[in-house]
Amino acid sequence: MRNMKKLIYPLLILSLLVFLTGCDMGRQKPVQSEDFALGTIINQQVYGANANKASEEVSARIKELDALWTINSPGGDINKLNNNAGQGYVELNPETVSILMKARKISDLSGGAAFDITVAPLVKAWGIGTDNPQVPADDVVKKLVSLVNYQDVLVDEATNSASLQKTGQMVDLGGIAKGYIGDIAIEIYKKNGITSAFANLGGNVVVLGNKPDGSAWKVGIQNPRGENGEIVGVVEVADQAVVTSGDYQRYFIKDGKRYCHIIDPHTGYPADTGLMSVTIIASSSTEADGMSKAFVLGLEKGMDLVKRYGQAEAIFITNDKKIYVTPGLQGKFHLEDATNEYTYIQNW
Repeated sequence: MRNMKKLIYPLLILSLLVFLTGCDMGRQKPVQSEDFALGTIINQQVYGANANKASEEVSARIKELDALWTINSPGGDINKLNNNAGQGYVELNPETVSILMKARKISDLSGGAAFDITVAPLVKAWGIGTDNPQVPADDVVKKLVSLVNYQDVLVDEATNSASLQKTGQMVDLGGIAKGYIGDIAIEIYKKNGITSAFANLGGNVVVLGNKPDGSAWKVGIQNPRGENGEIVGVVEVADQAVVTSGDYQRYFIKDGKRYCHIIDPHTGYPADTGLMSVTIIASSSTEADGMSKAFVLGLEKGMDLVKRYGQAEAIFITNDKKIYVTPGLQGKFHLEDATNEYTYIQNW
């Protein structure tokens, strides 16, 4: 949580940085808010006559869904679903049914190889990001991998219910919830007549429109091996989400080996494919969040997944400190590496 509450205008310092450049942002003063939810700091900057109302509505909605989807405290839909694994359908909030359906759609793109919400038993066993991370025994990992299969999450939209096929299976929405809530935030802004805003949900950035001065928002990409807030480049966006998954966000080191929090659903072990981070830029925050798990696939297969999806751009940063971007970001991504350690690979 180092530096998580440090806000320096015009630079928002988090895993991703949103640069608010321009002449006083078109001479409009934003409504700014900061909350703690989803296990992270939530920042909003909203412009317009109804900015305060919209910001408060977003904050309330985030807290409502956080309580509904958390697996870290009793109650809520996800714990209800997990506690009834192998015992048939349970009735859920329509919003929970919706996010489960979206998770299934994203998982289908890679056949569960990159993103699978039933990886939860493995996440729990590794404990990365908790006070007691550990390397589970090989036989434990093998047993838990047998429980991972997103196709075992059955959803009945007509009755707003869902089930898990096998006893012991668990769902964790941590890999998609912030993305889904980002889309909800944009909907709330629009409903309130807002045309310029951004929200940063612990590194998941969503922006509405352009900045008030008409220019694009500039989002800084974190240096995966630098201090929090140290960037390697910026990307220009409007009406898009910018979401990063990386091995620097939560990890531990055991016997000289780095274990990150992103678990490969097929092996049961933390992903180790030569990447330090993957950033996805897309109009759908939900899908950007899920697609950022292309991190699990490595550079070539991850890039292939993004191309097959066809509705996103991406920035891949490899262990040897090379930065690869998809063609649609040419002219929109700018290398800004003060360390001079990274190489921007163009026209590859």
